[in-house]
Amino acid sequence: MSLRLIVRILFVCTIMVLMAEMMLAQSVRTSSAFKIGRLKYSGGGDWYNDQSAEVNLLKFARENTNLNVYPTYEFVDVNSEQLFTYPFVFLTGHGNITLSEQDVRRLRSYLENGGFLYVDDDYGLNTAFRREIKKVFPGQELVDLPFSHGIYHCQFDFSSGPPKTHEHDKKPPQGLGLFHNGRLVVYYTAESNPSDGWTDADVHNDPEQKRIEALKFGTNILVWALTN
Repeated sequence: MSLRLIVRILFVCTIMVLMAEMMLAQSVRTSSAFKIGRLKYSGGGDWYNDQSAEVNLLKFARENTNLNVYPTYEFVDVNSEQLFTYPFVFLTGHGNITLSEQDVRRLRSYLENGGFLYVDDDYGLNTAFRREIKKVFPGQELVDLPFSHGIYHCQFDFSSGPPKTHEHDKKPPQGLGLFHNGRLVVYYTAESNPSDGWTDADVHNDPEQKRIEALKFGTNILVWALTN
């Protein structure tokens, strides 16, 4: 075998080893990257709507923070073992929600053990969500977060609280929360609907300024949930 052929073989082998190492490193980064779980629920509401929302929010967060994120859409059932692999789950929709006794136990366990739930009323969700979340934390009421709360300032400044992305009933936007042992475990936006602003531009035809505002606000929620 000629020296030239040996050198070529060694070169090819080296390239293959480097490519394998790069693929392994990428796989490790992807498997450890933060992903949002869209929470699937019963009751007839469209829990699955606007699936581009999480993808676009995670892309924006990747470009504007140091968070290691994987922009993808994934859903998770409250009774799935996979629930506890997501540090952050997102619930939205326009209609009814029903939580069984088992759902309630699972969701409470998830939240008490480090999980975070963000809920955005996409219009029509409010009554059902407020009713069902009382089952999860029966001794608590959703409370308005003061505009001084860190969720409004941790990455971008929202000194007036949640943005008004979409008009619902001509009421001011609200950001409410539930706490467990002093930690914010549920954050709920009503009359605000920032998640509509996360979707692809042609879905709701929102002005670009509104979309960027909503993406910045969503990034604040991610940063706060993952660092607190």
